[in-house]
Amino acid sequence: MEQPLELLKIRADEDWLVGCDSYQFTRLCKQIYQDITKQANREAPPKVLLAELDPVRFLASFIAAISAGCPIFLGNPHWVKEEWQQVLDLAQPDLILGKSCEILDAGNKQHLLPFSSASPSSLIMIPTGGSSGQIRFATHTWETLMASIAGFKQYFQQLSVNSFCVLPLYHVSGLMQFLRSFTTGGKLVIQPFKEVESGKRCQIDPSEFFISLVPTQLHRLLQNSETNEWLSRFHTVLLGGAPAWVELLETARYHRIRLAPTYGMTETASQIATLKPADFLVGDNGCGKVLPHAKITIHNTAGEILDANQIGIIRIQADSLALGYYPESFVNRQYFQGDDLGFLDGRGYINIVGRSSQKIITGGENVYPSEVEAAIQSTHLVSDVCVIGFSDLHWGQVVTAFYVPQHPEVSTAALQAAIEDKLSTFKRPKYWIPVEKLPRNPQGKVNLAQLQKLFNPQSS
Repeated sequence: MEQPLELLKIRADEDWLVGCDSYQFTRLCKQIYQDITKQANREAPPKVLLAELDPVRFLASFIAAISAGCPIFLGNPHWVKEEWQQVLDLAQPDLILGKSCEILDAGNKQHLLPFSSASPSSLIMIPTGGSSGQIRFATHTWETLMASIAGFKQYFQQLSVNSFCVLPLYHVSGLMQFLRSFTTGGKLVIQPFKEVESGKRCQIDPSEFFISLVPTQLHRLLQNSETNEWLSRFHTVLLGGAPAWVELLETARYHRIRLAPTYGMTETASQIATLKPADFLVGDNGCGKVLPHAKITIHNTAGEILDANQIGIIRIQADSLALGYYPESFVNRQYFQGDDLGFLDGRGYINIVGRSSQKIITGGENVYPSEVEAAIQSTHLVSDVCVIGFSDLHWGQVVTAFYVPQHPEVSTAALQAAIEDKLSTFKRPKYWIPVEKLPRNPQGKVNLAQLQKLFNPQSS
């Protein structure tokens, strides 16, 4: 597949960046590329930290840096000082593109360092924090990202992919939407989610576009009849980033949203399994089939492959698999085995149960937080909830629910009564902790470390 600047030349006369001047975008890419490569007295390209707040400049800088062979770290412009310091200590960038202020002081680093132009084989470091809050970077290449796109195209039988992006471009979920459209000859819309929610939407034919959402975004759009109707006209609504609760899926199905729940992660360059909208609309809530560029097997703790419908550890093989976490490489690059638990059904569809590290063992019984969270969500008494386990001398662990009440008068007693017929006794939370807001990142993942600081059994 062509490299970024070559693709840009091919698309020079196309109006593919909807709402922006595509010609001016091409000029901006070339200008940034020339600024970076105008002198040639460095032995190697500088490490680039990309922290552009403006999405158009972000994409132009990304294309320019990749084309120049720069190792590039994608940064979240909204990180706070402590997080930026984490990133600077880890990445030690030579060049910072975008945000320029005291918290990005890279010592004696300059904003532009000359170097000799290299072939576009640079490393692409994409941030991933998971639920721990500790920032790290999954190391990808242009080839691993293109493998993901090839699998997506084949699975959905699309020659070109039009994307409507409301997710951050520094995250794999936003970046891959851009790359799918840019490299396949598709169109791209970039618009802040708040504008979409308020009705200030770019005028396009949704039936020609894919849109990617996280569950909290889908939930908010389904609260309004106008956005319901708009969302129902999309070719496909990809859903990922965090587990979706059953009630949310049922509401989406009621409104005939062509939803495609996905399974994937930064380490796999986004989705490696996706449920087709047709399957979703007839009642399936899983994550569908594995995409052509990947393979999933389910293993027990001894490493043995399990049969269909047996819950175990998910092991992934994929052409889109990251090389490692910067600056280290994965010891075994043949497969990736994280923390996720799930099973493959008789059709080969993947179903995600939860995470091994988040599984709660209370009184010898296994409790999966996602099941408890779904039951609590279905009561309509909370607007958000997260369930985790805390150590307990008697039970081993106790089930604890942090929740945002739907109304001030919602009580613990009301919540307990509402889930009595939904969950077995051992699955019901022992502690209920009301909070004003859960600490979620833009993809909907909860920062569990922050929640743990709020736990006080005496006040629960």
